[in-house]
Amino acid sequence: MLALDEFRYHPRLLEIGGIALVLFASPACGTCRVVEKRLPPAVPEGTHLFKVDVQKATGLARAFDIFHLPTLLLYRDGHFHARLDCEITAAALRAAMARALAAPPEEEP
Repeated sequence: MLALDEFRYHPRLLEIGGIALVLFASPACGTCRVVEKRLPPAVPEGTHLFKVDVQKATGLARAFDIFHLPTLLLYRDGHFHARLDCEITAAALRAAMARALAAPPEEEP
């Protein structure tokens, strides 16, 4: 997982193109640590995976109204599509991503 912060968040998502998942998490959060381990093998091939440490990037977490951890945000070509709320298994994650990507991009929270 590549780290993102306030300064490189949007530019990096635009640079990479394609589909990106951004995990907002904290090292102090037990559930976040579990999701961080389960996420890489569940993510479809070709999907870029990023992590925002909310303890270091508090401004970014506030800007996105991140109050519950962990939180997953889905992007395609730098455009926000959805906040994903699903079980972290390959099947559930792929289904949630497919539903969200079938719709047009949304405004970021």
